[in-house]
Amino acid sequence: MNKPVADHLLRAAEPFAGYRDNQAARLDVEAEARAQAGGARVGISRPHESAALHVAGSAAYIDDLPELAGTLHCALGLAPVAAGRLLGVDLAAVRALPGVVRVLVAADIPGANDCGSAVHDDPILCDGEIRYLGQPVFAVVARTREQARRAAALAKKVLRVEAAAPVLTPQDAHARGQYVVPPMHLVRSTSGGGEAAVRAAIAAAPHRLQGCLDVGGQEQFYLEGQISYAIPREGGAMHVHCSTQHPSEMQHLVAHALGVQAHAVLVECRRMGGGFGGKESQSALFACVAAVAARLLQRPVKLRLDRDDDFLITGRRHCFWYEYEVGYDDEGRVLGAAVTMVSRAGHSADLSAPVMTRALCHFDNAYWLPEVAMHGYCGRTNTQSNTAFRGFGGPQGAIAIEYILDGIARRLGRDPLDVRRANFYGPSPGRDSASPAGERNVTPYLQPVRDNVIHELVDQLEASSDYRARRAAAAAFNAGSLVLKRGLALTPVKFGISFNVKHFNQAGALVHVYTDGSILVNHGGTEMGQGLNTKVAQVVAHELGVGFERVRVTATDTSKVANTSATAASTGSDLNGKAAQDAARQIRERLAACAAARHGGRPEDVRFANDRVHVGGKALDFAALVADAYVDRVQLWSDGFYATPGLSWDKDKMQGNPFYYFAYGAACAEVVVDTLTGEWKLLRADVLHDVGRSLNPAVDIGQVEGAFIQGMGWLTMEELVWHPTSGLLLTHAPSTYKIPTANDCPPVFNVRLFEGDNAVDSIHRSKAGGEPPLLLPFSVFFALRDAVAAVGGPRAEPPLSAPATSEAILRAITAVRRG
Repeated sequence: MNKPVADHLLRAAEPFAGYRDNQAARLDVEAEARAQAGGARVGISRPHESAALHVAGSAAYIDDLPELAGTLHCALGLAPVAAGRLLGVDLAAVRALPGVVRVLVAADIPGANDCGSAVHDDPILCDGEIRYLGQPVFAVVARTREQARRAAALAKKVLRVEAAAPVLTPQDAHARGQYVVPPMHLVRSTSGGGEAAVRAAIAAAPHRLQGCLDVGGQEQFYLEGQISYAIPREGGAMHVHCSTQHPSEMQHLVAHALGVQAHAVLVECRRMGGGFGGKESQSALFACVAAVAARLLQRPVKLRLDRDDDFLITGRRHCFWYEYEVGYDDEGRVLGAAVTMVSRAGHSADLSAPVMTRALCHFDNAYWLPEVAMHGYCGRTNTQSNTAFRGFGGPQGAIAIEYILDGIARRLGRDPLDVRRANFYGPSPGRDSASPAGERNVTPYLQPVRDNVIHELVDQLEASSDYRARRAAAAAFNAGSLVLKRGLALTPVKFGISFNVKHFNQAGALVHVYTDGSILVNHGGTEMGQGLNTKVAQVVAHELGVGFERVRVTATDTSKVANTSATAASTGSDLNGKAAQDAARQIRERLAACAAARHGGRPEDVRFANDRVHVGGKALDFAALVADAYVDRVQLWSDGFYATPGLSWDKDKMQGNPFYYFAYGAACAEVVVDTLTGEWKLLRADVLHDVGRSLNPAVDIGQVEGAFIQGMGWLTMEELVWHPTSGLLLTHAPSTYKIPTANDCPPVFNVRLFEGDNAVDSIHRSKAGGEPPLLLPFSVFFALRDAVAAVGGPRAEPPLSAPATSEAILRAITAVRRG
């Protein structure tokens, strides 16, 4: 940003200079201290379990593990064109380079040449058809990583290919009818008339709005790139250290690639340096290549991508293109809506189908849509196969209805918040899963909304953010400012929590109590910096009434807890916390029976708190009771299991109860835009988010803050650009792909947690806090749209696409000025 523009924007921010966020105001420290003194171990703000290790630089990631003697290194040779046929490979020049031990091609894979997650359509190494520029064709194994990379870089010279014209955009794929999975259709008509009734409701409405919208994708940009370290073990077994959110899936795919049974493969992950969905399914290719190389050479093999190759090989958040038509009344209430969503799926199915399902199930966001028809198409393109990313389609679905409601408000000359309120789901008559749904409270997929808190939550945020006064102040500022324009927006969030696929909603855990009173926990979730292990340790400490320091959580390991689900869909704490609680509760009950037998009283009256066990009028040390229990031959370890109740989904009808509960939130953002350059600044953000009864308020606030900034990056600056003819991803490095930095955080950032319990029996009545807050920065995008609209008047409808880069903002300003 040039200095004159920066000075302009900073001067516009001066009225806000007195506001500063106050951590103490957000966390009731005294209340937490009282709760902890009373024996509580959940609802307490504890540091991340690896925080000290992170700060000291001693938290070990896979590349930090000491390499075993004889370890070799692997790199991948990539396809130089986006579409075509592989005619031949002359590997002699590659094999001749210093340090090269072996070069692998698809024919060298002992088992299945496939690493597809849901559909078996994703080759590990190219076996004839070239699907995207950057597709792995061969793997070089060398004595050093540098030697392997230099050899792999010869790919363009040694591959003989027949290039074809690539399909790169979702619109082109849609026009050709080219999809990775069959189209999806979700239609709900209150009259039962199907799509014809929806179209009739739109046609009969007093007002109609139609248009198109483009929303770009987003790179996960985890700090630790994709990496796997495969170590052959005796009897044909394989131990794979893998940076992955889904160890069990890696176990199965590696076993298939090796042609062995699952029990011969152990996948381990202590921690990841970030995942955000990019390591749910797409860590598979690298785990499989490393394992195949290790099997063939009977040597340990490490495969670590550099950032450029990571960008070129792996997928990211799906970009979406929308066509919509709605009918609405004079108050802005939607009477009928029809929307077509087309995603850029990439060359294979990967997780595109469940991403689209979640997008369709989140088009309603917080709003009652009486007549609605949605159509989802996953376009097959010659690009990287797109995959999971925080929100998993939910943000792409919800932003469309927000764009529509913003347009309706501008057409009517009404405040967008008032139009949003007019469309909210009705208040829930009772926040209990057995309560009737009430009016205006059934989603398009026929799940009742029984836990709606959006009315009171938005009321609180509107008041605390001083929304009305600030909107008037922004209008006054804009009237007197020719170049700089302010914009303000307050947007809500309703986000469903559970996996789309019912059987993924299960988890297991092991809890071991040792004779000195220390406790070891293992569960099926993975730690990627989000604090899952911290929360699980708190749950176990609370259940057994011990101090935090007694509990240690170990690496995720497929030989300990089997058949785990991915750590995704914001379910990590819900599922694994409940499983660990189940295991710890069994041990506590056994210890209580032992204490009652030794000291009198009833087992149900024994109380565990603050490392003491209260029984028969005595207060025993926890460790002493454990030692006694061991002498009495009481089982001091247990497994736990949890399956989320009440879920159902008919994927053909796209109806059911796919979510256990909904998480809610809202954010108010104010921006200033330089209309000459398109540059802008976020002046202030106020956030109120619902995490139920928080397990760890500090961790949850950190998640909300991080999600807000990450989502703001997606919607405003993270732009993916493919060359229109070659299909090369041009933004494949930090030099060309920009993510938010500390300087992009607003000078005023007020984040609070909404006070309330989960209506269902989640772990300690908490709610998921990983994905839902990513939708909060919709407020930033619509504040930018509001500022651009000020150039042309309150009823202007800027054609602003996402990401709203400075260039996109300038294009929208030009369009508004032209009328």
